[in-house]
Amino acid sequence: MRGFYFTTDYSLSRRGIYSDVKDALKAGVKIVQYRNKTAGTEILLKEALKLKKLCKGIKFIINDRVDIALAVDASGVHLGQEDLSIVTARKLLGKGKIIGITVHNLKEAKKAQKLGADYLGVSPIFSTATKKDAGKPGGIKLIWEIKKHVSLPVVAIGGINLSNAQEVVRVGVDMLCAISAVLKSRNITLGIKKFQCLFR
Repeated sequence: MRGFYFTTDYSLSRRGIYSDVKDALKAGVKIVQYRNKTAGTEILLKEALKLKKLCKGIKFIINDRVDIALAVDASGVHLGQEDLSIVTARKLLGKGKIIGITVHNLKEAKKAQKLGADYLGVSPIFSTATKKDAGKPGGIKLIWEIKKHVSLPVVAIGGINLSNAQEVVRVGVDMLCAISAVLKSRNITLGIKKFQCLFR
């Protein structure tokens, strides 16, 4: 995994998540995470099925909900520290699926690797308003520390924009996610391509 990690967000979307994902695919993203914290199970299932069809040939990840990931045969799930455990998720999903987990410090990162996670979402790197409970920013130092001690791919997220993304890439992240910076831009495809260029 390398490049831009795209995540849907209803509160920031201007033209709806389907349009956003189509624009992201035009930019060449290789992974899309469907995240909807407010909808009921039926709506989540309906939207996930539609997005899965759009995301042919790339990794399609479901946020939090292992049951939805199973129902639509997604590529995997992304879990938070308060969600289902990695061990339980692996038992339900099987060995062939991807399990990513958000970590906020080195201790959580080491534990995630030990329990069998496939990648880490290191968050927040900088201050962010996108996720209200994101916690205190860890900065570039946190990425460097985790990369030094953990061998899993790292996705940096939280307060990343074009003015600070280069230093994030320079410290060795495998992917980065800049939800607000991209979804608030007038042209999502172009916005993502600007971030993708940093990995070349």
